[in-house]
Amino acid sequence: MNEDFLAAMAAIEKEKGVKKEILFDAIEAALVSAYKRNFNTAANVRVQLNRDSGEIKVFTRLVVVAEVFQAQLEISLAEVREIDLNYQLGDIVEKEVTPKNFGRIAAQTAKQVVIQRIREAEREMVFDEYIDREEDIITGIVQRIEQKNVIVDLGKAEAVLSPTEQMPSDEYKQGERVKAYINEVRKTTKGPQIFISRTHPGLLKRLFELEVPEIFDGTVEIKAVAREAGFRSKLAVYSKNRDVDPVGACVGPKGARVQAIVDELRGEKIDIVKWDENPEIFVANALSPAKVVVVMLQSAQKVANVIVPDYQLSLAIGKEGQNARLAAKLTNWKIDIASESQAAERASSSLEASERLSRRERELEEPEISVGSSQRKALVGTTLAKGVADDETP
Repeated sequence: MNEDFLAAMAAIEKEKGVKKEILFDAIEAALVSAYKRNFNTAANVRVQLNRDSGEIKVFTRLVVVAEVFQAQLEISLAEVREIDLNYQLGDIVEKEVTPKNFGRIAAQTAKQVVIQRIREAEREMVFDEYIDREEDIITGIVQRIEQKNVIVDLGKAEAVLSPTEQMPSDEYKQGERVKAYINEVRKTTKGPQIFISRTHPGLLKRLFELEVPEIFDGTVEIKAVAREAGFRSKLAVYSKNRDVDPVGACVGPKGARVQAIVDELRGEKIDIVKWDENPEIFVANALSPAKVVVVMLQSAQKVANVIVPDYQLSLAIGKEGQNARLAAKLTNWKIDIASESQAAERASSSLEASERLSRRERELEEPEISVGSSQRKALVGTTLAKGVADDETP
């Protein structure tokens, strides 16, 4: 080892972020294995790499014993006391055993260790960088497609976009730029594995944060997101500042802001509604664009009974129930929608059922046996006869 080697260590520390001391320790450990392998020894050895000069020395470590049975591992007390009288049984004595041609072996071993450590350090740095970006949005370039998995180049690493995380409307071409949501980052022996998503509701939220300055600076807050990727989404927004319209801020001038997000999501429809702490108002807003007549809550069952005009019923429910389903996800309330005529029919049927029940209850309160006139006469005759008989008894 020489000054050039030490200069290289300093350059690696500066460029790659790997501390010199970590490299020196790794090289020393690797040289111990290299010495044992090349010189067929089972001795307990220590390698010392001078941090200032780069000089390498190998020391064998011997245990002081009364009688030697393994010459490679032990030294007698009598022999060691010829060197120093202070040694006791069980002490460790080091003797230099540096081979003459060990420099070549050391240089080759050091090179391999440094390369390996640099790779490990780079992987660690990439992992640290992307683990901090979990649940964030990222832009990459489509590199290739393997068994329906889209491999996206992020610059320092590759990410996997699996089929289940792809939107139905997505079509990917090599070299195309794509935005996605970092779902998970895993540490593996081959480096970090990054999994991204285009269907996660978090993608919609992050896109609005990028596009709408009022959300980024905290003036407007995203309270809830419900999404059926590739088809339709709902976003509930709120602002503490009464002078700021949260919905208008997200829509942007002439709808420019929301349109940019729609384009990024390949035409996915986005409903932006105003969040309200009153569940009745929030449920009504969540069913937008349908108009709501009244919302009645059953808090215990977490059910919202909603009545809409007859001509708004299909709009409130949506295609295949999509609007009502998304509104339920957004508000976390089970929503039961009925038109005004359906509600009137239910009320009428309920009234009739109530009246029938009342009549039945009154009938049950009457005596089960009603006595006719002829039966009453017979009962009276029997009673009189019994009275006479009682009077004649002595």
